[in-house]
Amino acid sequence: MRRAAEAVWQAVHSERRRLAADLSDLRDEQWRFPSLCRGWDVHDVLAHLVDTARTGRFAFVRDLLAARMDFDRANENGIAREKRQDPQDTINAFGEAANLTRTPPANLTTRLVEAIVHGEDIRRPLDIAGSYPEPAVVQALT
Repeated sequence: MRRAAEAVWQAVHSERRRLAADLSDLRDEQWRFPSLCRGWDVHDVLAHLVDTARTGRFAFVRDLLAARMDFDRANENGIAREKRQDPQDTINAFGEAANLTRTPPANLTTRLVEAIVHGEDIRRPLDIAGSYPEPAVVQALT
């Protein structure tokens, strides 16, 4: 793996693990807090992150075709597939997927964007401070 790709994956994996740790002690009602993603609660966003961590190029195309090329529908299907009844089970699934290096057919830095932005989509409504390595943030913004 190229050095730049290794750095991206290292930051993504680290952020996934930090987010899982931040969410490990949530109360039941906190899982239902609205996230910053319209229409999704905290649990939905975490399920989305599980889904995107597990989705490679082929699965992304397959899922998009199954959703009749509707990106939002594909995301909703992914949430339904990965959201467990018990949020702790979703955290466990996220932890199991934390070190995966799968990506849709997109620039690798989108994985940084996914990890950082959705981390904030979850943390801010819960009033949890996120801390991100500056180089990863700069790369994601670029």
